[in-house]
Amino acid sequence: MEFRPCIDIHNGKVKQIVGGSLKDAGDFARENYVAEQDAAFFASMYRDNGIRGGHIILLNYEGSEYYEQTRRQAFAALKAYPGGMQIGGGITAENAADYLNAGASHLIVTSYVFREGRIDYDRLQRLVDSVGKYRLVLDLSCKKTAEGYRVATDRWQNITEEKVDEALLERLADYCDEFLIHAVDVEGRGAGIEEELAALLGNWGGLPITYAGGVHSYEDIYLLKKLGRNRMNVTVGSALDLFGGHLEWDRVLEICRKNTYIV
Repeated sequence: MEFRPCIDIHNGKVKQIVGGSLKDAGDFARENYVAEQDAAFFASMYRDNGIRGGHIILLNYEGSEYYEQTRRQAFAALKAYPGGMQIGGGITAENAADYLNAGASHLIVTSYVFREGRIDYDRLQRLVDSVGKYRLVLDLSCKKTAEGYRVATDRWQNITEEKVDEALLERLADYCDEFLIHAVDVEGRGAGIEEELAALLGNWGGLPITYAGGVHSYEDIYLLKKLGRNRMNVTVGSALDLFGGHLEWDRVLEICRKNTYIV
């Protein structure tokens, strides 16, 4: 298991939010933590600790009055750690090169490749053709419904028809290098991980997957190691001491690096 750090940027500031609360209207989000430091500060910290593969997420839509502030923060983070972090939030085939040229290792994409609730394979192939499969991360962040886990798009505000299961992972593996999957229902709530989703992802064993959502204890990390068979990566947000939480950064890194998943 690898620890994959995050830099979530909303209204021009690094934040930890309750994921399901995000609304484009009024640029609203329920906040767990607002950092005094900027995005470049956190990127530099991850760089100095040799931690690669974390993600920078722009949480404002392009028409927001805060979009340019958020985008500037993101570019500053990429400049601080060139080649070390992935970036997502409003990525399209048209702007993809801007982020790669600024230093992103990978582009994280959701909403661009989903249209009217389904995967738009023409758009997906266009991205692959323009930047290459090995520079793409598909974000399949999802919410639980009566029919199972469904991909959520547009800053998790819209639920698609696409069901997150092994068949979907197999189908999309030809188009990307990794998957990033937030359990939106528990994201930022500090109520524990989504065990059913974690077990589903851990059983697949294909491309690298980063799970995010609900981690609030060291035991949660050990449980994810077990459910993910020590091959699924993890992001810890609000619970981490870097973001005002109670989990010690150094200990989280130590647990992730161990080969065991016994508490």
